Amino acid sequence: MQGVIKSYDPSTGDGIVVRDTDLAEFDLAANCLVGTVFRMLRQGQRVRFDLDDEGRATGLSLGSEVDMGTPAFQAHAEPAPEA
Repeated sequence: MQGVIKSYDPSTGDGIVVRDTDLAEFDLAANCLVGTVFRMLRQGQRVRFDLDDEGRATGLSLGSEVDMGTPAFQAHAEPAPEA
């Protein structure tokens, strides 16, 4: 799944991610950053994630507009043709 970080508290590790497809909100699992490239998260950061057995977001990885198939983004992602 893919989404955006709605909130994150680095002192407690509590946070919420909003799924792109239906705007559903999921709490972050306590270990969601373990084994990832993240040291912390920021509001608005795009991520990919899985859900654990309790429905919490885990297994976070970097997301991008291209990964998420945002309409019309592809035209902006490709280099401009040489004149």
